[in-house]
Amino acid sequence: MAEKLTAAMADRDKGLVFDDENMTVGEYLDSWLSDSMRGSVRESTHDSYEIAVRCHIKLALGRLKLKKLTSAHVANFYQDRLTAGFAPASVNKWHVVLHKALDQAVKWHMVPRNVCEAVKAPKPASGEMQTLSADETRRLLEAARGDRLEALYVLAVHTGMRQGELLGLKWSDVDLKAGTISVRRTLTKSGTSLLLGEPKTKKSRRTVYLTEAATEALRDHLRRQMEEMERLGDLYEDHGLVFTTAAGTLINPTNLRKRSFAPLLQRTKLSPVRFHDLRHTCATLLFSRGVHPKYVQELFGHANIAITLDRYSHVIPGMGAHTARAMEDALS
Repeated sequence: MAEKLTAAMADRDKGLVFDDENMTVGEYLDSWLSDSMRGSVRESTHDSYEIAVRCHIKLALGRLKLKKLTSAHVANFYQDRLTAGFAPASVNKWHVVLHKALDQAVKWHMVPRNVCEAVKAPKPASGEMQTLSADETRRLLEAARGDRLEALYVLAVHTGMRQGELLGLKWSDVDLKAGTISVRRTLTKSGTSLLLGEPKTKKSRRTVYLTEAATEALRDHLRRQMEEMERLGDLYEDHGLVFTTAAGTLINPTNLRKRSFAPLLQRTKLSPVRFHDLRHTCATLLFSRGVHPKYVQELFGHANIAITLDRYSHVIPGMGAHTARAMEDALS
């Protein structure tokens, strides 16, 4: 079917007519994944799209003719899955995939419109982000002192770097003299494999300026790593990574959370938080000190400042009172 669609697109470009009346949604989605998505998105993203298509969308809509697919079909699919007990966040992800696929079908003139546009996607349950206070953060970093991954936790708090960005960091990205890190790659998972790939977005490729504490933590970490390499000799796999297993290989994010981060939280007797909440903690600590959202956007690598404001506006102190006072000052 992939070959059929590719040939059809070529014929259409030449002005030839292609009769795709009988193509099913399932056939189109398979071709979309193989012809349009593979190679244009990260492997882990493609894998998640493939799972959504194969395990959910095709089962419900795959046999329908692409040209006969309606908004009612899509709405019923969402409602059936919600009734079956699937989380709104999961159904929302399937909506994103189907919407993206049908957008491409519109561009290829295979359907006149994207029927997902008329369907309201279920909103994921809004769980309030968990953050640590300044005192709790100090307790966490104190408990991590001497840990072979101490520098990882210091960087997570001080820079707000994503877990994948930290685990994909190489020493060639670090300039200890200048006190900077160049975020150039991220660790992703494809099935059971760990891969180094492109950062989340173009904006995610950025330069991060280090605090003195973060720079010193990295220097200590480098000394510790050199000692490990000397002890293991040829058994150490040197890939130039900053944070590694004891053998020098990539750290599995699941192992990091279960074998290092969870025990660290237990030692500090802190409430359970996700590793990603250290990023949120970084943001809230910066905002509590009056740092402008634009600077936080650049530090975090958000695509635009709207994302930063939407995510953290509720923790920016005095926003409502500030606007009221500003209006009073303007008219006084």
